[in-house]
Amino acid sequence: MLQSQINQWLTSNRVHGVKLLQKLVQADSTQGNEQQAQKVVIKTLHKIGLKVDVWEPDGSKLSDHPNFSSSRQEFIGSPNVVGILKGTGDGRSLILNGHIDVVPEGDLEQWEHAPYSGKIIDGKIYGRGATDMKGGNVSLLLALSALRALGIPLKGDVIFQSVIEEESGGLGTLAAILRGYKADAAIIPEPTNLKIFPKQQGSMWFRIHVKGRSAHGGTRYEGVSAIEKSLLVVEHIRELEKRRNQRITDPLYSKIPIPIPINVGKIEGGDWPSSVADLVKLEGRMGISPEETIAEAKHEMEGWIESLKDIDPWFEEHPAILEWFGARWVPGSIGLEHELIGKLTSSYRDVLGEEPVIEASPWGTDGGLLTSFGETPTIVFGPGVTEKAHFPNEYIEIDKVFEVAEIIALTIVDWCGVPASTRVL
Repeated sequence: MLQSQINQWLTSNRVHGVKLLQKLVQADSTQGNEQQAQKVVIKTLHKIGLKVDVWEPDGSKLSDHPNFSSSRQEFIGSPNVVGILKGTGDGRSLILNGHIDVVPEGDLEQWEHAPYSGKIIDGKIYGRGATDMKGGNVSLLLALSALRALGIPLKGDVIFQSVIEEESGGLGTLAAILRGYKADAAIIPEPTNLKIFPKQQGSMWFRIHVKGRSAHGGTRYEGVSAIEKSLLVVEHIRELEKRRNQRITDPLYSKIPIPIPINVGKIEGGDWPSSVADLVKLEGRMGISPEETIAEAKHEMEGWIESLKDIDPWFEEHPAILEWFGARWVPGSIGLEHELIGKLTSSYRDVLGEEPVIEASPWGTDGGLLTSFGETPTIVFGPGVTEKAHFPNEYIEIDKVFEVAEIIALTIVDWCGVPASTRVL
């Protein structure tokens, strides 16, 4: 049967797959450095036999788009890569989307091995991007390689995407959508621990300026400390987080302690130890429910910050100033009845002999952008270790990469279909 053929091919080509993942991990593809890793992807796509499209997004044209989100507008040397497997016709199309960019490695002293070593220990490959999400990308490439090598024709088109800028808001996927790449559905192999995520929260970054009144530290009672006022703002935000999460009743979030967190991740304030601080800047990330829009979440936060005056009269004449900046991820959701969920679940069951866990994503992905703007219903499902994304000593289990490759290959055949004259054993 087809499954055993795919499994046998993946087993026979295990060394090749591991080496491919090592090459990708060893290529530092932090923001602005994606080209070398993309060259590995391009070479692989040509070897598989796909039609390849490579382009550098035009930031000057994209920056005015309402879904544009990036910390830069120049993308020279940072190409998007798409590989197209044309079907014979009359089948459903499928996008396989993965991002090639990785977050910076952080404090090197916390790494046991060099961040881009690709070192293999006890069945795991270590390195920045191994789990988020080069392992998932290799699962996609192995699935396509297996189907091509086995000569399985498909009725629907398969569009493989290796995009930049996911970690800063999804510019690469936005550029692919605007280039015309849409499909009947999509799968993104982010690190889900093999859970199926039909829903992804969105998020956006915010900055709040809290004002005080300067005075000498020896007579601090003559001033108003912006640091002390900022503590009130943080507590006020915590109350908003509590209220927003009390509204989340979706059972897919039942095992997530805080479904849509509001995180204050940075604080700056004061300029002299002997002076009362007259300005504090808070920066953070606001989670967005799949059932709300970015505009709705913004409106609620803006009203909540304005209500600080009801807690402390100081904010009546010296309101905290809220602004939105930087990265932003669009929320996305598809119904559990969507046929792709059924087919992915069936393939999962055939390969692993058990039922998959279906939950909501605890973080944002490009799936929201594909679903909401790209009109391409998207599921997030991949082999990576959720807890190791963005962590030092990031790793992925090699066996999981191949298990997902097998599941994806079967799902592609089931979703895209094969011509009636094809005999699939």
